[in-house]
Parts: sequence; structure tokens; C-alpha cells
Amino acid sequence: MSFDRIERCVLLRAPLPCVGDRAPDAREFGRWFGFVLEGAFAPGATIEGRFLGTVNEAAIRAFEATVGLTPGELKIPAGQITFCTVERIEPETYFSYRWIPYGIDASIDPATEPMTLVEFHLRAVPEGTELTILESGFADVPAHWRARAFRMNQRGWEAQSENLRVYVESR
Repeated sequence: MSFDRIERCVLLRAPLPCVGDRAPDAREFGRWFGFVLEGAFAPGATIEGRFLGTVNEAAIRAFEATVGLTPGELKIPAGQITFCTVERIEPETYFSYRWIPYGIDASIDPATEPMTLVEFHLRAVPEGTELTILESGFADVPAHWRARAFRMNQRGWEAQSENLRVYVESR
């Protein structure tokens, strides 16, 4: 199995202008993603934020076991964290940022960690908007962390795709 790229497609039953206007808005993005984000999404901007919920360590450990991972130590960041650095925005069609994959480790130095590229591709379709989420660059993640980061983010994008679908379709 290749651990370099995650791809997820989701059909959003809303017209492209409604989705495209919200995708690169930090506050809107944070609402469905489960973070309070500060700052404006703009190329080169570093966005900070804090997680809205609680981390269910038991659920994380149970999932790790189901995908063959040895449960690792969780070092959950408290308070504000660097969420991402925005790469590119093309209105209504494309939005990308870089972040630390599966960043549940307060002991790491974000300035020295390899980041993955997350891309959101939007396209109008008769049923609404097709969104393709791509996360790539896992090959640059240290070997001891790569499979864990890949599998946890793969599961995370499944959940976040559904969060976004529900959020967009309820507006």
C-alpha cells in the first residue's frame, strides 16, 4: 500500500457559488472542521486556532487497533495551535494549505516537522458541487510516524467530508 496520497470525493447538494464562497473562509471552514480558526485565509497566511471538542482517547486507540497500529502515546496540544499555512486560493475552484499530518503531539516543534499538502478541488455538476480532497506528501513524513499519520488522516477525511456535506446542505 502506498502511504503518500489520500483522495476523497464528496457530492455536495448545493450550487458551486454557495460552496465556493465558503471554502476559503477561515471561520466557515472552522465551523464544519471543529476548530475556532483565527485570521483570514490568504496565500502565505499562517492560521491558528483551537479545537472545539474533546479528544476521545479510547476511540482513537480502538481505531488504531482496527487498522493494525500499535497504540502510541497521545500528547494533546492545549490551547492555540498552528492549524495550517495557506498555499493557494482560486475562487470557486481550488483552495490549498500545508499542515502537520495527524498533529496530536504537543511535544513536536511545528517549525521542523514535514507538512503535507491538502487540496480542495471544486467542480459544478448537475447535482450540485463535486469536491475532491487530496492530501499528499506523506512520503516525507518520518518512517516511524508515516503509517499512523496516513491512516489517521484517511479516517479523518472520511469524517470531515461528512461534516462538510451536512454543514453545506443544512445552510
